[in-house]
Amino acid sequence: MNDIHWIDYLIVFASIASAIGVGVYFAHRQKDTSTYFAAGGKIPAWAVGMSIFATLISSVTFLAYPGAAYAGNWILLVQGLMVPLVLLALIGVIVPLFRKVVKLSTYEYFERRFGLFARMYSSFAFTLGHFSKAGTVFFLVSMALATFLDFNIYAIVIVLGITIIILTLLGGMEAIVWMDVAQGGLLIGGGVICVILLLFLPEGGPSEVLRIAGEYNKIDVGPYDWDFTQLTFIVMALNGIFYALQKYGTDQTIVQRYLAAKNDRDAKKAAYIGVMMSVPIWTMFMFIGTCLFAYYHTSGAPGLPDGLKADEVFPYFISNQLPVGIRGLIIAALAAAAISSLDTDLNCLSAIAVQDYYVRFKKSSTDRQQLRFGRIMVVLSGAGAVGVALLYISWGGEGVLGALFSLYAIFSAGIVGIFLLGLFSRRANKQGLYIGIAASVLFTAYAVLTSTKLDLHGTGIKETILDLGSWNFTQHKYMLGVYSHLIVLVVGYMASFLFAAPLAEKELTIYGYLEDKRKEKQMDIEPA
Repeated sequence: MNDIHWIDYLIVFASIASAIGVGVYFAHRQKDTSTYFAAGGKIPAWAVGMSIFATLISSVTFLAYPGAAYAGNWILLVQGLMVPLVLLALIGVIVPLFRKVVKLSTYEYFERRFGLFARMYSSFAFTLGHFSKAGTVFFLVSMALATFLDFNIYAIVIVLGITIIILTLLGGMEAIVWMDVAQGGLLIGGGVICVILLLFLPEGGPSEVLRIAGEYNKIDVGPYDWDFTQLTFIVMALNGIFYALQKYGTDQTIVQRYLAAKNDRDAKKAAYIGVMMSVPIWTMFMFIGTCLFAYYHTSGAPGLPDGLKADEVFPYFISNQLPVGIRGLIIAALAAAAISSLDTDLNCLSAIAVQDYYVRFKKSSTDRQQLRFGRIMVVLSGAGAVGVALLYISWGGEGVLGALFSLYAIFSAGIVGIFLLGLFSRRANKQGLYIGIAASVLFTAYAVLTSTKLDLHGTGIKETILDLGSWNFTQHKYMLGVYSHLIVLVVGYMASFLFAAPLAEKELTIYGYLEDKRKEKQMDIEPA
């Protein structure tokens, strides 16, 4: 890596310092839980939409998408392309449902529909998932920043962690949203600069880049085989549908944004803005990977070091080919992407801790006590995420951590299935759902344990956790999530017929929404 200039350092540190400054600026407004966790429901739609976008485009996207496109093609983009299709069909139902039914926690809906266990199960799954994700993002971005800046990786983790904790602790959701707006702009700007440079750096310019991309079939989303054992278009499409449902229908980080908007119309508009911005940016980072491939395959291009992995090519390009100042801007965009994702995780983990646990076990608590507990949970969640990142550095993500994340996959199975069952069936009841969850957990345990290989003994040799020979789960790992949700949906629905229970309230299902729309239509056509 080239020596980084002091101007680049200054740009990066100014970006990180600005995050703390925004938290301090908004600190005096955080006087109650409504403001702290939902910005008092007064954020304009465009800002909420930009915040959704910045949350979806994490530093993992910044690093992983160019690497994937460089090594192969754009097949990972298929997941993102499914999101608008799901949104167009369901966002009009999902947004008013949550704004009407829940106070703060997404999983309040699960309790109202299927009882306490459904809420605790889904809430705990969210907590485990985002806790592990936060630690993973901390680790990945810190590793990249340590390489760029030639800093000790442990110091990067701690500095970044303290910055995000201070921003979230002081400024609440209001500071997070407005910081996301700025950081989202920085991310877009950094990506656009890279695209322009990569198009015009090679001999022959854009036409040569596109020629090489076409020659090597780099702008493609295949293979198109009907094969669930490999990473194919159909696997990514199915996975993308359930990803969209999970993110926009069951994820606290997105639902909390709905609550931050001024009204239902603004919340729906924000959801559309968020995803319509995300898809082009996902595409842009895929295109960056394609341009990198073309650049390093043109005549006269500098060679790459031996043994450089595909996901290391973009960082290598940033360090060695970008001019002073531009390099600092791109590195700052990477840090901004991490901050945008992680500050949201900490605020939402805190909101879940307050609404799903603290308020339940301390019903007489005042709003001030809840706010204080929420702030404590921000600090603890941030410290825990930093701890996971430090363990990743020490253990490389293998061994104990790999086993723990496999257990998370098992015991968080089928969340989207729960949501779909509650939304589309009034007949489904909690007893049937619990059977569906049990079936999904058992299937997921079988699939994870018979398909996951880990270095469990520290010997450097990876072994299948549970080897059943020809009975092992051999389909692609992305299909596991699809099956777990479908099992909850199908088994939960069928098992519900075994138990006598009243039909669910219409307002908790899509039928309540459809009835309200019919009434509105009738009122519009009736004469005054």
